[in-house]
Amino acid sequence: MKIAIWDTYVKREDGKVMHFDILVPKSVTDEKTIFAYGKAYLKTKPFPTNQLSADECRLCHMEQATKDTILSIEQKGYSIIEMENCS
Repeated sequence: MKIAIWDTYVKREDGKVMHFDILVPKSVTDEKTIFAYGKAYLKTKPFPTNQLSADECRLCHMEQATKDTILSIEQKGYSIIEMENCS
């Protein structure tokens, strides 16, 4: 499965900047859908964050999905890779 990687940065209310990737099938191109996935992920966090928009989330590149990514996409429609300040 080819996936699109959306590079995302969201400021936390404590001043730290979260960096994570939203992974979706390459056929998913609607930004509102991708932002909704990012917002759903942010709701799982125990700390408040700023809003997610096109300024914070942009298409980065395409790549082949791993088995774990495919399983997550099959279950939720997307997958997240946490990079910095996500916990």
